[in-house]
Amino acid sequence: MTSTSLILADTDDGVGVVRFNRPKVLNALNPQLMEELADQLETWDADPAINVIVIAGNERAFAAGADIGDMAERSSVEMYERDQFTTWDRIQRIRKPLVAAVSGFALGGGCELMMMCDVIVAAENAQIGQPEINIGVMPGAGGTQRLPRAVGKARAMDLILTGRFLTAAEALDAGLVSRVVPPEHWLDETMTIARDMAKKGSVALRLAKEAVLKAYEAPLSEGIAFERKLFYMLFATEDQKEGMRAFAEKRRATFKGH
Repeated sequence: MTSTSLILADTDDGVGVVRFNRPKVLNALNPQLMEELADQLETWDADPAINVIVIAGNERAFAAGADIGDMAERSSVEMYERDQFTTWDRIQRIRKPLVAAVSGFALGGGCELMMMCDVIVAAENAQIGQPEINIGVMPGAGGTQRLPRAVGKARAMDLILTGRFLTAAEALDAGLVSRVVPPEHWLDETMTIARDMAKKGSVALRLAKEAVLKAYEAPLSEGIAFERKLFYMLFATEDQKEGMRAFAEKRRATFKGH
């Protein structure tokens, strides 16, 4: 395992695993941590040995929000010139699937980062929300846009305007998380899911992610046309031939990523 000051990074059977390393402040997200995270994700995005990336915190918190102490006394102009969300844009451009392993708090920026992931596995003890209204601000890293797309306008307004938290069960019911698992197995269960995903064809994984994300931004007809184009593209890959042959021959496919 390699360590920088604010993240821990490791690899496991085609899966890159990055864990936040600010336990004393419940993994609050400051610019340095986000820079290190973006750097690591981009490294793995370019690494053919890595097919899936897991982002995790610890048992107490995925991330309990932004680092408020780092921002509290800054002026509007200082925040604008700091341009901290450029780092978040880099994470949004990661092409490989991102899997969030959420235990404990995923609040504010932690919730926003969680929503940038493609599969979200939440422990039963997870508490998820956008409580920025309680400190006189509002979500600024995509929360007002991604949350309504995930849970609908009514629930999003409720969460953002009251600052209340969702339990893991409520988040699953609302469509905000993918799966809920026992708290003692939150990371093991996530790794099992990620390793299974990593065994799929890597080109198909990236294109399927791209097609689903298109549904957020395009009219249905445009999204269907985009999906169709990517579907046809996959028939130019060796993995497609191997996958379909293996199915016909009743054996497990061996994907090579091309």
